[in-house]
Amino acid sequence: MNTAQLVIELCQSLVKHQSYSGEEEAVAKEIQDFAAKYFDEVHVDEVGNVLLKIKGKNEGPTVLFDGHIDTVPVNSKHWTKKPFYPEIVGDKIYGRGTSDMKGAVSAMIIAAIDFAKQTNKQFKGNIIVSCSVHEECFEGVASRSITRVEKPDYVVIGEATNLQLAIGQRGRAEIILETIGKPAHSSNPSAGVNAVYHMMKLVDLVKKVPLPNHPVLGDALLELTDIKSAPYPGKSVVPSNCTVTFDRRTLVGETKESILASIQQVIAEISSEDPTFQAKAYYSKGSEQCYTGATIIAERFFPAWVYDAEADFVKASLEALQQVQPTTVLTHYSFCTNGSHFAGEAGIPTIGYGPSFEYLAHIDDEYIQLSQLTQAVTGYAALMAALTALPTQSKGREEHV
Repeated sequence: MNTAQLVIELCQSLVKHQSYSGEEEAVAKEIQDFAAKYFDEVHVDEVGNVLLKIKGKNEGPTVLFDGHIDTVPVNSKHWTKKPFYPEIVGDKIYGRGTSDMKGAVSAMIIAAIDFAKQTNKQFKGNIIVSCSVHEECFEGVASRSITRVEKPDYVVIGEATNLQLAIGQRGRAEIILETIGKPAHSSNPSAGVNAVYHMMKLVDLVKKVPLPNHPVLGDALLELTDIKSAPYPGKSVVPSNCTVTFDRRTLVGETKESILASIQQVIAEISSEDPTFQAKAYYSKGSEQCYTGATIIAERFFPAWVYDAEADFVKASLEALQQVQPTTVLTHYSFCTNGSHFAGEAGIPTIGYGPSFEYLAHIDDEYIQLSQLTQAVTGYAALMAALTALPTQSKGREEHV
């Protein structure tokens, strides 16, 4: 069976397994069974990430290729295709996870197998394919256990780039604003303090706070995504509590503290003018159950990251890709990825390269083009050759968290 057939069949076999976040066990087992025939080590960590390793015969860097195996849910009523029956129509495979991102995971696995075979493992260092969990709801948090086990010198994120080379992404934070009022009967509102009215004023002023811009990543964003009052339903009660959630797209250089500081300044200004005004701002916290039984808990703050186009590992990667795909150019992700941990938290030199288009993630009738899927195998193999030839990042390896 040739490489193209192999990667297509592997992609189809992974898509057949429904694998919502926290329910990845079946697809993880499928990967383990397939990889056991080809990889030197197959390991599942405490949260369920599947790590596949091929060892080179010479000392050198560890290069990690990361792709998540969880997907967002499906409403089958909105699909014209069967979401877990990966049908091929023309140049497309349809199914949940084809683009986001079991296609890329399949291409990474097949590329590693081909690279090891073509080189007879006469390369420097190690290649690891990490098939990670819980990315869809908790970008990068499950990846922390990967860098506790392995110490990669370079990371390649496989999220869709249309086969271009991504060198950064905006980060993401979920900010909660809460106003505290005083309950009263709605027939006598002056006896209470309406938390919703106070929230309306707070939101209006927070939306006017200037946001920064980055020459590569573009504008930071702040968008209200939900609002809740309590008690609910009110039933003739002035609401004594109101919370809103903001989705904040962050830029490099911004910190947890600096982002909240501008909002807390608005709260302080309103409070100085209105003694009845009480509010606070904080980051949302998440707790997710893994299929292994482990629990991951963290604030929903996922850092931005970007690398200079002149960085040695970026230049080497771009040159390698242009040798096999001459139209390759530099780009960046518009959404958040596991790079928030690898690059943003752990400081590991990281790039992104993957088949398909960003806009195909999470849509009904999701698909991946067969031509992109098969080309990605060639691209990943080129990156393996380029990055394993680079020096190890000894300082970074010691500092990974």
